[in-house]
Amino acid sequence: MRTEELPAFFDGLEQWAYGRDGTVELVRYGEHDDQVLELRRGRTAGSQPLAIVLHGGFWRAGYTRRNTTALAVALVEAGWWSANVEYRRLGPGAYRPMLDDVAAARHSLEGFHPVVAVGHSAGGHLALWLGAEGMVDACVALGGVCDLAEAAQAELGERAVQEFLGGSPDERPKAYLVADPGARLPLGVPQVLVHGVDDDRVPLSHAQAYAARARLAGDDCRVVEVAAGHFEPIDPRSHVWPDVLGAMESAGSAVGGAAVPGAAP
Repeated sequence: MRTEELPAFFDGLEQWAYGRDGTVELVRYGEHDDQVLELRRGRTAGSQPLAIVLHGGFWRAGYTRRNTTALAVALVEAGWWSANVEYRRLGPGAYRPMLDDVAAARHSLEGFHPVVAVGHSAGGHLALWLGAEGMVDACVALGGVCDLAEAAQAELGERAVQEFLGGSPDERPKAYLVADPGARLPLGVPQVLVHGVDDDRVPLSHAQAYAARARLAGDDCRVVEVAAGHFEPIDPRSHVWPDVLGAMESAGSAVGGAAVPGAAP
């Protein structure tokens, strides 16, 4: 999908979600305008599985939680609770406040099991980072930036990783050790990477290499390859949506004792 087509694509997602949305609770986890999340209630009784939804955009300010509203709504329709998280995007090198925001958003949500972080693109990185911090039970990355050092070397997103962390791995080694899931393996939680074979933003080979390293380190990590590009996995109207739901169920069911929507008893 070309960059100039994205506004219409995201408008279409928003129109799909409009009218399907149930009760939305706005939860503020800090004082900044961007320290907010949208909590949507699931339709299941008993256990309360939660999907923490993290939007992408190469960590840049031009992208917001609006882009993952349809994903959050569709997960509720599938039986999950969802928390669509906004976070501060403060410009070059300001990675620490962003990570702090994602952690604070997680800490504001209690009483759910399992808790699965699901993120798209750079949000996939944030989902895996929550796993590295031991804050969630499982992670699902949709076209995710899994390995920041490899992404920096490939100069993904016009050097988005260098912008995010303030430099290259050689220039900012401590930042990469803190922020990069690829530098923190094993994460110790199940991980499912849904990735389009035609993804032109984050190559499939990055997910494959990360997953191989994660398994070698002892993690439960697998790649679900789908016939898609970068954006179809966040579109509930797309042909790959069942694969996304399957990844969510798989990640949740890998958590000991979890009750997952749609999973066999």
